[in-house]
Formats: sequence, structure tokens, C-alpha cells
Amino acid sequence: VCSSDLGTPDLRLFIDFDDNLRQSMRRETELLCETVFREDRPVTELISADYTFLDERLARHYGVPHVFGSHFRRVSFADQPVRQRGGLLRQSSILTVTSYATRTSPVIRGKWILDNILGTPAPPAPGGVPALEQAEKDFKDHSPTLRELLAVHREKPLCFSCHNRMDPIGLAFENFNALGGWRDTEARQAIDASGELASGERFGDVRALKQLITGPRRADFYRCIVEKMMTYALGRGMVWGRYR
Repeated sequence: VCSSDLGTPDLRLFIDFDDNLRQSMRRETELLCETVFREDRPVTELISADYTFLDERLARHYGVPHVFGSHFRRVSFADQPVRQRGGLLRQSSILTVTSYATRTSPVIRGKWILDNILGTPAPPAPGGVPALEQAEKDFKDHSPTLRELLAVHREKPLCFSCHNRMDPIGLAFENFNALGGWRDTEARQAIDASGELASGERFGDVRALKQLITGPRRADFYRCIVEKMMTYALGRGMVWGRYR
């Protein structure tokens, strides 16, 4: 996608975001990772966890009641009315850095999952790819959703090979806005979060995608996280072959 200005900016995002929320987002991610590693939990719990760590500011952002003060505490969603949270993929820190400032980006989110969770990165984008905005011209009777625009975008031969892998994964997160807040509609239409992996497995929403990653595709996740940790430990990328 060549531009971050698609559609009308949601000014409510700017009103809701401040440094306290940014710091809380980061701390939530740090505490989940720390818990999984220090307590020797299954590494898949980074994805499948049905709990997280919240202070009052982040709990208000998520719509989780009865969390007060600046102290972070573990909150289970097993018995909570809010069931959209849990695991790295549904944390605002990840959802925010994989969005533009004023809107979501299924392309960036999908690419992030391929690169950092499944370890199957998409090929580099070819030159001369048309901007996503051009797809808006095909819609005369209503404001299109990002799903509709990306469907038109993928019809172009230059775009299909990469976007056919990234878009369906990224669209699973469309219920989360650019700051990771929950929403049910986009462009006055109910959000469709279903999709299909390049390997053929279908999912109905982000929870089903999470189950695919920690179930049938867990070997990809294991390999990817080992490569990431080895890269961190060695201070260089993983390269196949023998060093002399």
C-alpha cells in the first residue's frame, strides 16, 4: 500500500492517545513475555494466553471494568465479558505499530504475522504497484471497507502474489482500530474478520486464527521464534551454511 491517507482520518484516535497509554501498551507486552519465559510456560502461550496485564489506563482503553490505579495486575479473560483480548496478537502495542496513524493496515498487520510469527515472509513488492486509493474509483454507491478495496487491489497481477498471502491474515484484525481499540463496524458495515492462510486453512475471526497458529501451524511458530531468539543471542541474522 503506497499511502497512509486512505479514507477520512478518525480524529478520536488522536484524542484517546497519550503518553500514559503508550507506556501502558508497552508494559503489557513486556509483562506477558516476562511471565512466559520466567515461569517456563509453553511458548505458544505468547499467542494463546487468555489473560494479560493491565493498569487502569489500559483497562479503560480495552473496556475492561474494575481495574483501578497505575499498578499492573494480571487479569484473566476466562470469566470476563470482554473476550477479545489475550496473547500478543491482540495487544494494542502490536496492533498500533502495525497500523497507520489514522487507520488500520491489514497489509502491514498481515506482513508482521508472516515475518514474526509464522516465519514465512512475503516476497518484496515489485516496482510499479498501483496505489490502493485507485481501487476507490470502482465504488460509486457507497464508501468501501478496506476488505473491499484490497479485494479489488488483488485483482491486479502485480499485487496478487504478495497480497494474497498478507491480506487475509491482516483482515482478521479489522475489529481492532489503529490503536487496538475494539470496533464492530467499518464504513457503516459490519466487519468481516474471516480469511484463509496460504496453506489453505480457513478461519472465521482472530480467535480462530490464533488457534490455527498454536495448533496446525505451531511448527512454523516454533521455528520462527527460535530463529528470532538465536538472532538476538548471536547479534546477527541466521544464515544457512558453514562458517570458516
